[in-house]
Amino acid sequence: MTVIAVFNQKGGVGKTTSTANLAAAMARNNLEPLMIDLDPQAHLTMLCGVEVPADQSVYAFFQEKAGLSDLVRQLSNRVNLIPSHMELARVDVLMSQNQKSLRKLRRGMQEEMLADSGCPVLIDCCPMLGVLSLSALIAADVILVPVTAEYLALNGAHQLENTLRGLTAMGLYRPRRYFLNRYIRGHPSGEKVGHELSKRYGKEFCRTKIYESQNVMEGVGAHQDVFSFAPDSEGAEDFAFLLDELVESGFIRV
Repeated sequence: MTVIAVFNQKGGVGKTTSTANLAAAMARNNLEPLMIDLDPQAHLTMLCGVEVPADQSVYAFFQEKAGLSDLVRQLSNRVNLIPSHMELARVDVLMSQNQKSLRKLRRGMQEEMLADSGCPVLIDCCPMLGVLSLSALIAADVILVPVTAEYLALNGAHQLENTLRGLTAMGLYRPRRYFLNRYIRGHPSGEKVGHELSKRYGKEFCRTKIYESQNVMEGVGAHQDVFSFAPDSEGAEDFAFLLDELVESGFIRV
């Protein structure tokens, strides 16, 4: 199965909701996904209604006090989660001078056979480019980039290109897909941003758009993915279509 880093260097583009809802779409297709919350803000963990001390979060893995498999939580929607904690912010400070630490997550997943378990893995990245984000990008097979339909988010996607070029120069090329998130029908700037993304990224730009959805946001407040909160909504349909496109294109292996 595929290890997917959900990443964009701009905050507020919907990385966390995209991770949670794409994983839920996978669970509905009996794929048993694992989510790893690699953001010290722990928004994915909170969205899932989980609260753990630092020693039961992914921070314990980076402190070499627990294996990744020891930290997995099973959620009610058949998605698995390795939760985060605000103490994770220490990792960027403590490990920034150690290049070996950038491969720690990848090694851990390989040693515990999580990357070859037959289950897809989604890593919710923090927007800051540091040890945590680089660890996720190195551990991943592919990179999924949500971009909101606004000019600042478009600029963030362009900045990300430079980061990915740096990985490629290190011999760590990762296929990527960009998709429009929180898209508003008929909005002039949204149309222009979508056109620019399509022109710039070609086949790397997904046809599927995730439309602005009240059900998606209300689901966050209820600690639920959109399929659990409003299974017949347009938001649920959008994420189901996005998963279909990613699978059919071969970006995600099942």
